[in-house]
Amino acid sequence: MATIYKKRNIWYISVSIGNSRATRSLRTDNYKVAKSLKPHFESQLIAEVTGIKNKNEVLEFPELAERFLKADHSWAKNTYDLYRLALNRHLMGKPLPTNPTSRAIHIRHINACWNWGLKNNMIEKAYKIPGDTKGLSRIRTFTNDELYLMFDNIKDKSFNAFVRFAFYTGARSGEIRRIPRENVLERSLVVNGKTGRRIVKLNAQAQEIIKNQDPLWSYRKDFVSHKFKKEVRKLGIKDARFHDLRRTFGLNLIKQGMSIYKVSKLLGHSSVRTTEQHYAPLLTVEIEDFEL
Repeated sequence: MATIYKKRNIWYISVSIGNSRATRSLRTDNYKVAKSLKPHFESQLIAEVTGIKNKNEVLEFPELAERFLKADHSWAKNTYDLYRLALNRHLMGKPLPTNPTSRAIHIRHINACWNWGLKNNMIEKAYKIPGDTKGLSRIRTFTNDELYLMFDNIKDKSFNAFVRFAFYTGARSGEIRRIPRENVLERSLVVNGKTGRRIVKLNAQAQEIIKNQDPLWSYRKDFVSHKFKKEVRKLGIKDARFHDLRRTFGLNLIKQGMSIYKVSKLLGHSSVRTTEQHYAPLLTVEIEDFEL
C-alpha cells in the first residue's frame, strides 16, 4: 500500500487509497534507514488518508524533537546547541554530514531523542539511525618545524601571542578568547571551560606571554578559526585547525611521560576516558616547560 521513492537525494514515503494520497519525507538519504522507517510512517499516512486514527497512535518525530529540546536535561548551552542543530537538520530532511566525526555526532544526538521518547512512553518504537556513533578522532598535530614557522612568521603580534599562548597552555580557544584580567594569577589562569570553571596551569612561556599582553585578547570564535587558517595557509601548512595546537600540547605531555590522569586534568577533560580516546595511555613524569 505504501511506496518509498527517492527525490533530490532524500527518501519519501507515499500512501494512496482511492483518490486520496499522502506523502511524507523520511528525512534520510540512506535506503536501509528509509526501509526501516516505512512501517512507522505507513500507519500514520493510512490514518491521515482514511481519517481513521489508530488508538495506539504516538508522537511523530517533529513533536517528539520539540518536547525533547524543551525538557530539562541540565545541558550546557553548547550541548543544547548541538542537539538543536542535529535535530533541526534531520527535520529539514538534510542528509547526514559526510565527515565521519560530524556524522557520528548527528546520529548519536538524533538517536538520543528517540531513546528519550521511548523511555518516557511517548513512542512505541525508536526508529534509530544505524551507523557509527563514535566517529574518527582527528589525529593532526604540529611538528616542531611547523610550530617554529608559525611563531616566527605570523605578523600580527597580538594574534601571534594568542597562538603561542594556546600552545603553551593547551587551553581551548573559547577559554582564552576573552580573559578578564582578574582571572590571571601568578602561575595559573581561571577560565570557564567546556566542562565548567577550571584552573589552567601557566608554564614559564605562558606566564611571559600573558604578562606582556596588554590589553588581553577579545576575539570572536569565528575570527580565531578563520584568522588561524588564513595565517597558516600563507605559510604552506596544510590541514591545520586552531584546536590542533591543544592536541599537540597533549601529545607533547604524553611524549614527556606524563601520567594520563595528569594530562586529563591539565586539558580539563570531563573524564580520563576522554583523554584515552585521544591519546595513547602511556607513561608518567612531571610537566616541564617545553624546550620550544
